[in-house]
Amino acid sequence: MEEKMSEHESKQGESFTIKKDTLWKIGTFVFAALFVISLLTGGFGGNGSDAGVNAAVIGNKYGVGSDNVKVEINNDDPVLGNENAKISIIEFSDFECPFCARANSGALADFKASGYFADGEVNLVYKHFPLSSIHPNAQRAAEASECANDQGKFWEYHDILFATQQLDATSLKQHAANLGLNTATFNGCLDGGEKTSSVSQDLAQGSAAGARGTPYFVVINHETGKTQAVSGAVPFANFEAAINIVQ
Repeated sequence: MEEKMSEHESKQGESFTIKKDTLWKIGTFVFAALFVISLLTGGFGGNGSDAGVNAAVIGNKYGVGSDNVKVEINNDDPVLGNENAKISIIEFSDFECPFCARANSGALADFKASGYFADGEVNLVYKHFPLSSIHPNAQRAAEASECANDQGKFWEYHDILFATQQLDATSLKQHAANLGLNTATFNGCLDGGEKTSSVSQDLAQGSAAGARGTPYFVVINHETGKTQAVSGAVPFANFEAAINIVQ
């Protein structure tokens, strides 16, 4: 699953009457629609609450996801793994998003244990996509991670944020101290809003790349320019499928 940028409201308390022939037509239409969906996603079943996402996230394999996504990797973007890897998984994420935390402990942990990562064929690039309308601490947490990045501790700080989910201002500074960072420099960076623009640039780039929620990923082959989008907290098998498509 993924968290969306906005929520929809529904009206309640209204009543109406439907004729039997109209109800029959509606039922027939719904059944037909469900049948088509079952053909596209491989059936109505699944393995829990993520079934709908797991079945419909990878480009050509499932008929969803874009194969023409444009994403720029900047020199200061955190990279995990071989910086010269042929393929990158670019992650747009939010430290306050529970599905991002699930992806970090699930598919991305599997990726780090995979041959793709060990052989240096694929790396992971992190970009920020804070959903501030529903996650009030996400923007500041993203900025804090970039302040840690300035001191070469982005991934360590990243792991602490997802593991603890302690994202208030006091905790963000305490995490830095626990990692042995220069706290005066870190606190000045965070309190001075030095990374606000950087995070906003990532957010704009994610929106342009098709992100509507988190986590959102773009798998790109740097040699051919081929891309595939992957949405949601999905199994690593979905990333393997995307990697095979862009190779």
